[in-house]
Amino acid sequence: MKPNDQAHSAPETTALDAIDPNTHTLDTPLVRGSQTIDKITLRKPRSGELRGVSLSDLVSLDVVALSKVLPRITTPTLTEHDVANIDPADLVQLGGIFAGFLMPKAVKASIASLTA
Repeated sequence: MKPNDQAHSAPETTALDAIDPNTHTLDTPLVRGSQTIDKITLRKPRSGELRGVSLSDLVSLDVVALSKVLPRITTPTLTEHDVANIDPADLVQLGGIFAGFLMPKAVKASIASLTA
């Protein structure tokens, strides 16, 4: 059996997730018509993609703010409706990835040295 042929009974962390910390395997996959989304990758937003939301709301991981920004930076592209229907545990994980984009490199390095 090839790795891609495995049944999707429960989300699991893969080597790809370990390589790409910006990818999250959903605890509860999203179903959009005939499409099932089980992994979401975020990319660092550009300043223009933060338009219309308060930076303080984003830092606080405000659901409304995240529902506006996540569709602009996710692969596959989520809709606001998708974000509204995502499992709260998954939303927190995606929010955590997003929050990492707002940290300066020095802070990330400091955190990494504390956990190493």
